[in-house]
Amino acid sequence: MKKIFSILVLIVIFLSCKPSKNFLVLVEDANNGYAYLNTNGDTIIPFGKYEMCFTDTIKNYGIVLDKELGFIGINMKDELLFKVMVYDNGPDYISDGMFRIVDNGKIGYADEDGKIVIAPQYECAYPFENGQAKVSLKCSKVTEDEHEMWNSEEWFFIDKKGEKID
Repeated sequence: MKKIFSILVLIVIFLSCKPSKNFLVLVEDANNGYAYLNTNGDTIIPFGKYEMCFTDTIKNYGIVLDKELGFIGINMKDELLFKVMVYDNGPDYISDGMFRIVDNGKIGYADEDGKIVIAPQYECAYPFENGQAKVSLKCSKVTEDEHEMWNSEEWFFIDKKGEKID
């Protein structure tokens, strides 16, 4: 009896879950580059529009390399959401649920759903770790060999809401 009840529960759960068709899928063509198609197979973002694509599927956002703008986040309508900070020759990575975005030389943060959580306002900003990030409103870049480093006398920590941690 337990087994039949368990099977019935699983069937009800399965039938109530409808897979989402609201996403785009990345396809690659050796000659034409990358494109994004919807679940019907229609081309939504054409081949060759972006030099590189870093997101296999676009649900909330996707990260692509635009020839003029650099690394950007786009939505399913191919609208610009934000510019992504460059880190280690690629787009910034998600750390502790957040990644860095940039606007007019300032750094902010978006979450892993692509929502801008902290508007760009910092001159220097490290990735989040254990719920906090080290940031500065005033800093300079120092080049050592081939690496750039940030220098500031005014570092402080923020939480994931952008509030200063004392």
